[in-house]
Amino acid sequence: MSPSLPASALPTADEPVARPAMTRMESKAEAISRAAMETIQQEVARREAKTAQLRAARLAKEASERAAVAAKPAPAKRKAASAR
Repeated sequence: MSPSLPASALPTADEPVARPAMTRMESKAEAISRAAMETIQQEVARREAKTAQLRAARLAKEASERAAVAAKPAPAKRKAASAR
């Protein structure tokens, strides 16, 4: 049988759990990881902005092409050659 801890010794949901201090290597790895994630997030934001800009340009171009086609008169139909 394992000895059970009293309820007062266990942390409650309101109390933060104390984490052990990081070693020098862990601190360095954490700093590198944080910098890498920040760079990745900036690249994602830049890519999404560029995609939105290109999409808007494409939609504007397609709309102007549709308007040009709609304004262009339909070609005259040729009369069928009469059978003699």
